[in-house]
Amino acid sequence: MGFTYSSEGHHNVIRILLQITLLLAICFPVFSATAATQPYNRASLTPEPKHAQITELIVKLVSGYHYRKTTLDDSLSASMLEHYIESLDPNRSFFLGNDIERITSRYEKRLDDTLQEADIAPAFRIFQLYEKRVAKRIRTAMDLVDRDFDFTVDENYIPDRAEQPWAGNASALDEIWRKRIKNDFLVLRLEGKKDDAAIRETLRKRYETTLRHVGQFTADDICQLFINAYAAAIGPHTTYLSPRNSENLFIHLSLSLEGIGAVLQSDNEHTLVREIIAGGPADKSGKLHADDVITGVGQDRHGELVDVVGWRLQDVVNLIRGPKDSQVRLKILPGEAGLDGQAREITLTRNRIDLADRAASGSVIDVPSENGNTPIGVIELPTFYAQVRPSADGDSKKRSTTRDVLRLIGELKEKSVEGIILDLRGNSGGSLEEAISLTGLFLEKGPVVQIKKSNGEFTVKRDTKSGMAWSGPLVVLVDRGSASASEIFAGAIQDYQRGLIVGETTHGKGTVQHLISLNDIAKADEDSLGQFKLTIAQFFRVNGHSTQYRGVVPDIILPGTADHDEGGERALDNALPWAFVPPAKFSPHASLDKVLTLVRANHGRRVARDTAFDVLRQEIATRRAARAKIRFSLLESQRRAERKSREQAYDKREEQLRAAMDLEKKPDIGEEEDTKDEKPNALVLKVLLRETANIAADMVRASRHRDFSLTIDGG
Repeated sequence: MGFTYSSEGHHNVIRILLQITLLLAICFPVFSATAATQPYNRASLTPEPKHAQITELIVKLVSGYHYRKTTLDDSLSASMLEHYIESLDPNRSFFLGNDIERITSRYEKRLDDTLQEADIAPAFRIFQLYEKRVAKRIRTAMDLVDRDFDFTVDENYIPDRAEQPWAGNASALDEIWRKRIKNDFLVLRLEGKKDDAAIRETLRKRYETTLRHVGQFTADDICQLFINAYAAAIGPHTTYLSPRNSENLFIHLSLSLEGIGAVLQSDNEHTLVREIIAGGPADKSGKLHADDVITGVGQDRHGELVDVVGWRLQDVVNLIRGPKDSQVRLKILPGEAGLDGQAREITLTRNRIDLADRAASGSVIDVPSENGNTPIGVIELPTFYAQVRPSADGDSKKRSTTRDVLRLIGELKEKSVEGIILDLRGNSGGSLEEAISLTGLFLEKGPVVQIKKSNGEFTVKRDTKSGMAWSGPLVVLVDRGSASASEIFAGAIQDYQRGLIVGETTHGKGTVQHLISLNDIAKADEDSLGQFKLTIAQFFRVNGHSTQYRGVVPDIILPGTADHDEGGERALDNALPWAFVPPAKFSPHASLDKVLTLVRANHGRRVARDTAFDVLRQEIATRRAARAKIRFSLLESQRRAERKSREQAYDKREEQLRAAMDLEKKPDIGEEEDTKDEKPNALVLKVLLRETANIAADMVRASRHRDFSLTIDGG
């Protein structure tokens, strides 16, 4: 199929795949392809010879080296087709039910055969039908935009149709789009646009953009979508990146990009903030948070705010990127309010994110007690980093997680802290070796993690250095954003009973991916084949339990802002299941059972009487209700009343949280522009950190006494 798969290349693949010196992250952000500056020639939209080469290479890699052994059969074919259709029309807004029936009857049991033949022509034929449906639908939308809408009619709109049935005919889809456009019109009115002509112009541009973006798809785009439908049918972290998207990936990994420091993803027709990068402009400002939705982007303080609803992800990313020290304005829907929330505008100053911004940092919290304050050290660790390049200042100046945390422990000891919190919230991973060496700072020595490779081989990674940098009370604070290397560290600390794990159940990513250059495998002269990220191994804790899927369950669970099953690996299609292997030989540090009983009792008493947790529970309930809402009223009076009620409740919770945390009244809007935004997201983090410090102080006091029936609160 256009290339030679040499035995030398085969052995090179094995050598590459079995190396586990890699970055452990939740997943690399997968960007859609950059839109071409000019529409492509329709006659050229057919598979190219290189696409057959890419397909054959990837099928061989998956069948030979993927950790999950799958058979390319009719069942996988059906799953591939489902994922491909979903990638084209995730909100079921263009295809009709009979389109899906025809596509399914023709291809549901054939894609496995065409893949074996390295033939991806079916993907192009399906795309051509999709393109026709989009063109027809947008023409209809343009007619509907000019209608007069009656917002006193009591009817509902379903914005997320991913789980709804396909429209049975064109008339049914016309009705869906009528309500969609009416809702879009209403949302703009609720946001303060009073000129109906201006609203219609905004909507025309929005729908025209959808058509233009589809018209700018290239053959590489279609190849990538189809190969990733195959990859998604096997597992969520196996991904193909076209040459252009490979460039975007390496820009992200090098952290050389000047931007706002956020990982974005497409969510139907919206751009969702998936993760805030520690140390970046968004993180430092506190104005943008995970789960926020970006609906508009403007340049500098007075540039036009461009509506980006319905845009391809990479085009939104391109608007947000810009030179260092320049400003970008974002129109966002706050995550806690959902898609029907009140939009707000924020301004961020672009900057470059470097190691210093993401390095470990330390602080001290003084926890009040009857006998004076108990100083608790806090080490915040955004990522597991390792500086592999030689330092101009010599070896002693190299930066790494372990070196920096060791230094911080020394500084905290000088401040006479009696316990330490290692804050891993939002830490999505990093260097495996750093995760192991960091664990060694808190253990005498022993195994830290077990790795099972795709060929069945087991490797046990160990801490071989005797002695502990910190042997006192230890608490590890985690959340659903703590993944991979964070889970390895937290799991080892829990298994050895070296400290207590506090917070939310972690992400649950216990697999290893390796990024492979298809050009290297095929020995191609030009960089034209892209990269393939392949799942090649799975992590297991020393107790034999996998960190995959279930994550690390804390000893003490703090209320978070997400449902247990809503995020993380558990929410991903085809995620590898939890598994178990024989435990490694290790000796627990000591039993924490009695300490844990005491700490849990005191934690329960504090939570019951602390008004901050009452407000936090209200916040969680509000978020869940917003996410559960699937129908929006198209009555303008009702929508305005609902928004006003939400805003009032939001402000009330914020003031209650501030009062509970003994914080000053929130600044006025004008004062807030250049200060850390202490809205509920940031306040919640403070509430949880404060309680974690109380838990650490309980451990300290318990360690002073051998009478574990002692009640800390009661004296």
